[in-house]
Amino acid sequence: MSKSLDEIKYSVRDELKSFESKFREAMKSSVPLLDRITHYLTRHKGKQVRPLMVFLSAQMAGEISEKTYRSASLVELLHTATLVHDDVVDDALERRGFFSVFALWKKKAAVLIGDYLLSKGLLLAVQNKDFEILETVSDAVRLMSEGELLQIEKSRNLDITEKEYFEIIERKTASLISAACKAGAQSVLEEGRIIEDLANYGHCIGVAFQMKDDLFDYGRNKIGKPTGNDIREKKITLPLLYTLQSIESSEKRKIIRILKKKNKKKDQVQYIIDKVVKNGGIEYTEEKMIEFINRAKKHLADHPESDTKSALYKLADFIGNRKF
Repeated sequence: MSKSLDEIKYSVRDELKSFESKFREAMKSSVPLLDRITHYLTRHKGKQVRPLMVFLSAQMAGEISEKTYRSASLVELLHTATLVHDDVVDDALERRGFFSVFALWKKKAAVLIGDYLLSKGLLLAVQNKDFEILETVSDAVRLMSEGELLQIEKSRNLDITEKEYFEIIERKTASLISAACKAGAQSVLEEGRIIEDLANYGHCIGVAFQMKDDLFDYGRNKIGKPTGNDIREKKITLPLLYTLQSIESSEKRKIIRILKKKNKKKDQVQYIIDKVVKNGGIEYTEEKMIEFINRAKKHLADHPESDTKSALYKLADFIGNRKF
């Protein structure tokens, strides 16, 4: 694990450790198959970035409480549900370097486990009357679905604009990260400017997070090798979008022809990657990403200095520098 992420987690390390057991408890079922699958999911969890955001935001706004733990569990349950469903939609056999639920238990079980996790999250909030947090997170899931559907529509027509690109990533990625920060603050405060400031902070680092993901497709990752997955799936992300706007019309037509092909050859995908790298698509996207990271910090600038505020600043920088 990245040393910098360990440093960011330091002020809430005990809470994150307690959260792990509470989250496992929240996923439990009396149905053996469900229990096996949820146990598999908890064993292969990610870096817990969203729960980290919940706890840091709560700590920035006040004092971490049991409601904060429930908020983190709700965010993580709904996030995990969307990942399981995404793997079904994408026919993805891997998730975080391990077999996906879809690969191991097939489509029907994967759809049902996603539904189960959604219902567990909803029940957790309703049973504890955490209605404002439920509204915050449920609205994020709605926006995520809209963003994914908008991306599907634009991938069919290949007519996306930069404004539409940002609209898509603000919904599909930034919405849940913003909700994690807002829910953390709501778990310790009923009202206050800091709630919206943290929500806006989360929104900005969420946009930056997705742009960083988009850069990985062009080789800006841990191993430095381009994957080309977005190109194969006809997703026009910002590096390619910028390139299409800055090259000659004949080259643009060639790239569009390649994108429209169902089965793209390796050299065709590499042709697009080379054009993006040569024509400044990487640099432009990195500039925009840094712009959003700085914007995130500005939303917290007026609040008193603290170790937690410093950790949130470092988290914003970590988003832009991460290698995975």
